[in-house]
Amino acid sequence: MARIELNLDLNRVEGDLSVQVTLEDGVVVAARTQGTMYRGFEQILLGRAPRDAMVITPRVCGICGTAHLYAGVLALEQIWSTPVPPNATRIRNLCLIAEGLQNDLRQTFLFFAPDLCHPRYAADPLHAPLMAAFEPFKGDVYRETLTQTRQVLQIVAHFGGQWPHSSYMLPGGVVTPADTRRLVACRSALLGLQRWYEQRILGGGLDAWLALDSAEAFETWLAQPGPAAAALGLLTRFLRGQGLDSLGQGTPHMLAFGTWCEPEAWARGEPRHTLPAGFLDGDSGQIQPLDPARITEHVRHSWFRPYEGGRHPFEGETVPDYQPETDRYTWAKAPRYDGRVVQTGPLAELLIASDPLIRDLWSRQGGGAWLRQFARVRHIGVALRHGLRMLDELGAHLDEPHFVPPAPGSEVDGDGAGLIMAARGALGHWVQVRDGVVHRYQIITPTGWNASPRDSLGQPGHWEASLVGLRVQDPEDPIEVGHLIRSHDPCLVCTVHFVGADTPSLRVDA
Repeated sequence: MARIELNLDLNRVEGDLSVQVTLEDGVVVAARTQGTMYRGFEQILLGRAPRDAMVITPRVCGICGTAHLYAGVLALEQIWSTPVPPNATRIRNLCLIAEGLQNDLRQTFLFFAPDLCHPRYAADPLHAPLMAAFEPFKGDVYRETLTQTRQVLQIVAHFGGQWPHSSYMLPGGVVTPADTRRLVACRSALLGLQRWYEQRILGGGLDAWLALDSAEAFETWLAQPGPAAAALGLLTRFLRGQGLDSLGQGTPHMLAFGTWCEPEAWARGEPRHTLPAGFLDGDSGQIQPLDPARITEHVRHSWFRPYEGGRHPFEGETVPDYQPETDRYTWAKAPRYDGRVVQTGPLAELLIASDPLIRDLWSRQGGGAWLRQFARVRHIGVALRHGLRMLDELGAHLDEPHFVPPAPGSEVDGDGAGLIMAARGALGHWVQVRDGVVHRYQIITPTGWNASPRDSLGQPGHWEASLVGLRVQDPEDPIEVGHLIRSHDPCLVCTVHFVGADTPSLRVDA
């Protein structure tokens, strides 16, 4: 039996990622994912005024700063019982949607698809169209994605002044109101993206695409000339041909924190979302309401000061304890929900929202790398529809406020959690304020869930489990590992944590 140990450093991911795999006769039998970039945001915030988080947390990540800002402001609004006017929530949602659209498109066509142009696939009949569409810096879809995502990010700039690292949300609303000029510009950006998405990615109309409700309906749609020749059809045919519809499933359990706060309900103090929060038990297929009290973080195999079992974020700590010659191997923690390993992202989001097409495909074949990537492309259509809805509602309520300042004396001590769905999945900020300053600030990112190490019980994380059983054709060029990891849209800059007491400065750029 041939046994090989591989240490792989993956590029084209957000942050620094090392994957260690053990091969036996060319098949992965064990894996460890290692976050190697040091960060310090959870410590930087300690002792600061709570509102400082509105400036600091958007810099956790250069891709999803809007999501971190949103989670941070929701946590403070919960502590202070701050009402939020509907227009503020609409603007927040619109900007989060714009940021998510750019991420889903760039991840799919700039990070994932270029691997399909690998010389190994040169003999495949689809290699020529794959190269024409996705070859880095040359392919049509690759270059068009850069243009389209730059344009849609202008939506964030209209309300936040810049992207990334914008700080335009604050407890009680946003700093910039909607007006006719901004709404026209934002609508132009979304409709332009929708036309391109329909023509180049789908090969058909958005309404028909979102109406697909079964695997049979999708196959019929895919057989049409337009969808078959468009980017999604090309990806689907190739990935299925390579068996990536059955590979990389990992844990069957799914987690979502709720997508896009419903403006009117949120103003009434009812935390309702457009796409619901929940936990999907992959064994039973049943969706359960989200219970944040069941969230814990383990550090048994992480480079942090040890503690027993798992701790809820309100009881958590992030104290580094670097032990490179032990069985600890990463700066990422191991989040668990009710003690179980979960995955999060667009696939989990749409499954828990009971999207009929995604549910049917998942029930037939599970959540392999192809369906995970496919769900991200479908999510783009869902986001476009709800982005246009936010614009319609803003246009109908232009005279309503965008900010209501917190009442005098309301900024009290307390505990708050801001839970949202970022582009890569479930994002949470847990904040404790004591004596008017931040006493504890804990962040669990989407990649924290997906890329977690083993926990106190020795359960491998989702990525680690998804790699087991994968056959690697060439150990010196294990592109199969890259396919599976990239299908999760890894973002390590948000996920790992570090602080040094004597460190004079820390990088905070992404």
